Amino acid sequence: MSETLVEPAPAAPATPSRRRPRNWWALGGTVLLLVVLVLLPVLVGTDGVAYLKLAQYVLIGAVGGIGLTLLVGQAGQLSLAHPFFLLVGAVTYAVLSGDAEDGLVGFALPPLVGLVGAVLVSGLFGLAFAPVAGRLRGIYLGVASLSLVFLGLWLGQSLEMLTGGTSSGRTPPTFELFGLAFANSQPAPTIMGVAIQKQQRLWYLFLVLAVIAYLLAQGAVRSRIGRAWRAVRDNEAAATAMGVNVTRAKAGAFVVSSAYAGLAGVMTALWFDLVKPDENEFTGNYSLTVAIAFLAIVIIGGVGSVPGAVFGAVMVYGLQQFFLLGANQFGWFAGAEFGGLNAVVLSAFIYGAAVVVVVLFEPGGAAAIGRRIVNRRGPSASSAASGGSTPERNDDDPGA
Repeated sequence: MSETLVEPAPAAPATPSRRRPRNWWALGGTVLLLVVLVLLPVLVGTDGVAYLKLAQYVLIGAVGGIGLTLLVGQAGQLSLAHPFFLLVGAVTYAVLSGDAEDGLVGFALPPLVGLVGAVLVSGLFGLAFAPVAGRLRGIYLGVASLSLVFLGLWLGQSLEMLTGGTSSGRTPPTFELFGLAFANSQPAPTIMGVAIQKQQRLWYLFLVLAVIAYLLAQGAVRSRIGRAWRAVRDNEAAATAMGVNVTRAKAGAFVVSSAYAGLAGVMTALWFDLVKPDENEFTGNYSLTVAIAFLAIVIIGGVGSVPGAVFGAVMVYGLQQFFLLGANQFGWFAGAEFGGLNAVVLSAFIYGAAVVVVVLFEPGGAAAIGRRIVNRRGPSASSAASGGSTPERNDDDPGA
C-alpha cells in the first residue's frame, strides 16, 4: 500500500492588529498643556492677576459646560435650568460653611464639607426635578426647566436669611484645606519667586476641581452608565428592550448634571467673593443669559463631547472676560455709542455668531473638527502598522 503524502496547508497570514496606535502628538500636547496650566501663576507673575482671574472663569464655565453636555448630548435631555443649580450650589456652600450672624443662617462647617454638601444638595434638587424630566422631552423639557431659573431668582431674593437678599448679598466663607486658607497671607509661599496669594491659590483649587470633573465625566461616558444614556437618547423603546431602565437613566443624568452645576456655583461664589441673587432676571449671575451661555458652550464645543465643552468654555466664558479685561485695563469701548456696545454685548454677538456657524456648517462643533484632524494622522499611522485602514470613530465615541 502506498503512502499518500498530504501537503500541509499554508499558514494563514497573521491577522493585523486592530489596536489603535497611541497618538503621541495628543499625549505630548496634553502633558505640555498641564505643565503650562500648573505654571500659569508663575508665567503671568504678580502683575498678571487679571489674566489669572480670566483663566479661573474659564474653568468655571468648563465644569458647568461638562455637566450640561452630559445631560444634553449624552442623555438627550434639553435643559436651561443650569443657573438655578449654580445658585443652589453657591447658597448651600455659604449656608453650610458660613457663620450665623446678622440674621443669616450658617452652620460653620469646614469649607470642604460645605463644598461637598453643595454638590450633593444640587444633585438632590436635580433628582426632585427628575420626574418632570422623565415625562417631557425636547423643547417642552427646555421650557419646563427654564421655569426653575425664575423660581430660583424669586426664592433667592425672598429668602434673605440664606442669601442676604439683593441689596448686599452674602460673602461666602474663605475656602480652607488642610489648614491652608485660600486667602492672602503674610508671609506667603513662593514658586520661582512669585508669591502664592489668594488668586494663585484659587487657581490651583479650580484647576484640581476641573480636572477631577473632567476625568469623572470621561469615565462616566465610557462606562455602562454612558451607554445607557446614549441608548435612551437614541431610542427609548429600544433601550427598554435592551434592559435599560429609562426612568432611572434620565434621572441619573439630571442628577449628575445638577451636581456639576452646583460645583460650578461654588466656584462662582469663590470667584466673585459674593453670593447675590441679582435683581435683573436677564443680566445677573444666575439668570437666563447664563443659561444661554452654557447652551452655547455645549453647541460650539460639540453636543455630547467632554473635551468640546472645555473648548466651548474658552470661547464663551473666556471671550467675555477677555473683553472685560480690555475695557478695564485698556479702555476698550470707552467711546462706543452704537447701541450701548460693551464687552458683554460684543462677546454675546461673537459666540452667538459662532453658534449659527456651527449649526449651519459643522453640527458636530469643535469636537467633530478635532476628530477629523486626528483621523487624518490616525489612518496613515494605523495603516502603516497594520497593513489596513482604520475605521473612523463614531460621533458617539466617548473620547470625542
